[in-house]
Amino acid sequence: MSLTSPLPSASLSPRRRYAIVGVGSRHELYQDGIEKTHADSAELVALCDLNPGRIELARRRSVRNGAPVPSGYLANDFQRMLREQRPDVVIVTTSDSTHHEFLIGAMEAGCDVVTEKPMTTDAEKCRQILDVRRRTGRDCRVTFNYRYSPPRSQVKELLMSGEIGDVLSVDFHWLLNTHHGADYFRRWHAQKKNSGGLFVHKSTHHFDLVNWWLGASPVAVLASGKREFYTPEMARRMGLSGPHERCLTCPERDRCGFHLDLAASPGLKSLYLDNEVHDGYLRDRCVFRSEIDIEDTINALVTYDSGATLSYSLNTFNAWEGYTIAFNGTKGRIEHSLVESVYVNGTETIQGGVAENGVRIRVIPLRGAGYDLEPWRAEGDHGGGDRLMLDDIFRRDPLPDKYRRAADERAGAGSILVGVAANRSLQTGAKVLISDLVPDLPRPDFAPMPDRRTAVPMPRRGA
Repeated sequence: MSLTSPLPSASLSPRRRYAIVGVGSRHELYQDGIEKTHADSAELVALCDLNPGRIELARRRSVRNGAPVPSGYLANDFQRMLREQRPDVVIVTTSDSTHHEFLIGAMEAGCDVVTEKPMTTDAEKCRQILDVRRRTGRDCRVTFNYRYSPPRSQVKELLMSGEIGDVLSVDFHWLLNTHHGADYFRRWHAQKKNSGGLFVHKSTHHFDLVNWWLGASPVAVLASGKREFYTPEMARRMGLSGPHERCLTCPERDRCGFHLDLAASPGLKSLYLDNEVHDGYLRDRCVFRSEIDIEDTINALVTYDSGATLSYSLNTFNAWEGYTIAFNGTKGRIEHSLVESVYVNGTETIQGGVAENGVRIRVIPLRGAGYDLEPWRAEGDHGGGDRLMLDDIFRRDPLPDKYRRAADERAGAGSILVGVAANRSLQTGAKVLISDLVPDLPRPDFAPMPDRRTAVPMPRRGA
């Protein structure tokens, strides 16, 4: 996909020129960020997608935003888009397995890139991205909005301050309810060739959080997993005769608790149902169909170069949504939990909206009574993380950040490779070394953490 020479920058004004590739529901965050909140420093000049109907829908969004309407290009015309529009930055929000194509093509054309997580889905594509980034010298940003959520930054602050000393182990359990969890089994995510499975697509968020929280790099992974709930057998246990092809035409839709009515949601109807004629993509596939090949329950044991270990699990059919995590250190323990609201991608519901009293942060010294902290808070999607992340991306003069929440290709690689290693461990039953997937993986620019060489005073008995 390379061009013979880098494209010259077209920016003669303070505003940077942006193109977005992939105009599904997630792209709207970036389009609105450019055209509304950060219009003084950014302009959207092009949109690119496989589906011409979704391109036109995104162009109409620009009209509603009161912004100039960007040019639209089909995915096959990506290189022509680069030549004609000369963007400074290309934002990639396509399906996961295609991220590398557009990241590599854009960097080789002289553009900086911003990509949704996961950066890519396997080790070979990861190596290609790292090689091209190194060769071209372009900036590659991976958008880990979870880092920006205030309670998670608060946990980072506690760990950086040495509140519990050196972290020796982490217990992390993420729960998806049957609104959000089921949604991965309806969409393109349900095939590993598209998403890398939930170990890559979903858990990359979680692995990045732990990498960033600890300021450490993963070394080895041992994993287990199964698909036991979203299966044809489970449909029959629920008294259904299915699975069937999709919710829209399902003869048992009035009896199935997993029925998704695309027509009832303005967002889903306009984005998918009205445009499936162009590419045949069905957004409401049956969650119990047999061809699904991703796991619905996964576990991993990860070791880090700091000596810490992570015990991780993801369950996609739970009664509530959120997570619990505990950091066990040489001076005590931090417990953090967060309850999230109902979420279906592409609808008007909000992921990460914190239920009342749904966030808890507790510090327990090695000796003495534990105490609860008042959680940091912010308004907006993903617990306020999206807004803070967009400010960091689009501001010409981003504010200094002691937590170093901005993530590049090094952090993108470090997070996905835990999932890639876990997938390989599922196949072999053996521990997988990260260095066997990508040798000499560059270390991210982590915020400074307490020096592990510092002596830890032995707590007095009864203190």
